[in-house]
Amino acid sequence: MSTSELAWFKSSYSGTQGDDCVEVAIAEQAVCVRDSKDVARPHFAVGREEWTRFVGFVAEA
Repeated sequence: MSTSELAWFKSSYSGTQGDDCVEVAIAEQAVCVRDSKDVARPHFAVGREEWTRFVGFVAEA
């Protein structure tokens, strides 16, 4: 799946200024992450299970 085909979204915690944000997109086998300030740069992808563990860890912090 190409970057343009993904439905990217920002966290609800992101400010309206548009700075220092990441965007995520849910793909079939992974969660893709990119810098919202430079969407032309390559994104990275992590498995869904790994993403779930990461979000759980951050929520506890």
